[in-house]
Amino acid sequence: MDIAKRLDPKQEPFYQNADLQMFMAYNQNNKIVGRIAAIDNKLFNQIHANANMGFWGFFECENNQTTANALFEAAAQWLKPRGLNRVQGPASPSSNHEYGLLTEGFDDPPRLMMTYNPPYYRDLILNYGFERAKGLVAFKLDQKTLLSNEKFVRVAAIAQQRSKVTVRKINMRHLADELKIFKHIYNNAWEHNWGFIPFTDPELDAMAKDLKMLIADDLVLFAEIDGQPIGFALAIPDYNLIFKSFKGNLFPFNFFKLFTQKKRINWARVMVLGLLPQYQGRGIDSVLYHELILRARKMGIDYAEASWILEDNLPMMRAAENVLNGIPYKKYEVYEKDI
Repeated sequence: MDIAKRLDPKQEPFYQNADLQMFMAYNQNNKIVGRIAAIDNKLFNQIHANANMGFWGFFECENNQTTANALFEAAAQWLKPRGLNRVQGPASPSSNHEYGLLTEGFDDPPRLMMTYNPPYYRDLILNYGFERAKGLVAFKLDQKTLLSNEKFVRVAAIAQQRSKVTVRKINMRHLADELKIFKHIYNNAWEHNWGFIPFTDPELDAMAKDLKMLIADDLVLFAEIDGQPIGFALAIPDYNLIFKSFKGNLFPFNFFKLFTQKKRINWARVMVLGLLPQYQGRGIDSVLYHELILRARKMGIDYAEASWILEDNLPMMRAAENVLNGIPYKKYEVYEKDI
């Protein structure tokens, strides 16, 4: 996504509840050799009482510990006077956006809206004194393997029959109403997850606007019981597969390539899949995955990345590995430190 826009308080609604300060590192030749953002996420600290947590993100740095230390120290010194005594990152700018540091899976390209970084970043972070706070996992799903998996197909069929759940795609003509449903389910389904921050209406509207051109409505699904929405799944074709050839320029000519080349995309990213708490543990997530895979196959998509999943979310981890036959092919870490 557009980093300049993500950093601009006038364009990014996230900053209605947060402040950000950017720092740049220069070498003796006045060349930029690093950057970092210090983030005061007020909404996070309202939700997580007494956390007093600051954040850092948008980190880039040469392979030089002195440079990295200077950047981390600048962020810490900006956060401390605000009453924040602990710092977490990388968050660019929050867990609802690009989050975590890639630590395994460097040979595979980053999927849409997932982070990528050089392997040496981890040493720069740990050597400054940060400690690993949490691990995140991305799973690779193969539609051929999945649809031939009798256990997966059986679990989905039984769950659908028992719960009487139906699945429909998003109605883009009534996007505002659909976003309200999405927000209600998301904020309730993730409420007790580590690091949770609720989506605000302006944030969700802005994200929908950013993604509207990329969304395939067949891959945005709602699960309903007796006509009432109880869950959703959102997958997006991995446009990174064609973005990399644009070299940072979308307009004017690459804008048309975006549509003419999208048939080349054979990957998707399952960004979110959630159920209201009272419907969790019934296998309804398998129903949504099954429907997603069937629809993705018709679009020529062979593989999907389910990301990200908290490493200690054991029900989701077990389902991804044992039911979905997922391969944990990328890992990420989040770090914390007292300041």
